[in-house]
Amino acid sequence: MPATSTLLAPSILSADFTRLAASIEIAEKAGADWMHCDIMDGAFVPNITFGPFIVQTIASCTKMVIDTHLMITDPDRYIEDFVKAGSHQITVHQEACTHLHRTVQFIKSLGAKAGVSINPATPVSTLESILPDLDLVLIMSVNPGFGGQKFIPSAIGKIRQLHDMRLEMNPDLVIAVDGGITEDNAGSVVSAGADALIAGTAFFKSQDPAGTAAKIKALTR
Repeated sequence: MPATSTLLAPSILSADFTRLAASIEIAEKAGADWMHCDIMDGAFVPNITFGPFIVQTIASCTKMVIDTHLMITDPDRYIEDFVKAGSHQITVHQEACTHLHRTVQFIKSLGAKAGVSINPATPVSTLESILPDLDLVLIMSVNPGFGGQKFIPSAIGKIRQLHDMRLEMNPDLVIAVDGGITEDNAGSVVSAGADALIAGTAFFKSQDPAGTAAKIKALTR
């Protein structure tokens, strides 16, 4: 079953990269559950971030789950590289995968958990045929590509719909939400059915990251 308390996954993209190890330690000491790695290629989204080498560096600094979100075209080319770098979970975009079932099975064959993400304009119903095969669904509550964006309210309805689908089709599915998560909207997101919250700016730019983490993790469905 999904976690009974909210999972927190700080996005390393919002951390201070001049103090990467120290930023990871802040997240670890604050009680974060996953370290979220946003991989962007400048094609699927209008930004470029980092590759497997940085993920390997992050993995060497922590025992947290490495949650890798591939916002890239043709992700099959790089999935194995990111698993070898230390990723425990690989999430690909439904919109970027021509043969989504094959991609999901490939991730699982490498020993990682498989997730699928959908953009704000993509209906939850498009996941119906793949849902029983997934460990994770990541609902994007902003358009992917940049941090610091405002939460799109329609994501709440999508989370509720996905929660209803999982009760029927895959009770062990974890629902994660990424984009514009703050202390102000986290409660509504969790109440709708989310298990894991990706928080970049709200965590790493907070004056009190540990306090922010405690408030988010105190939330339950």
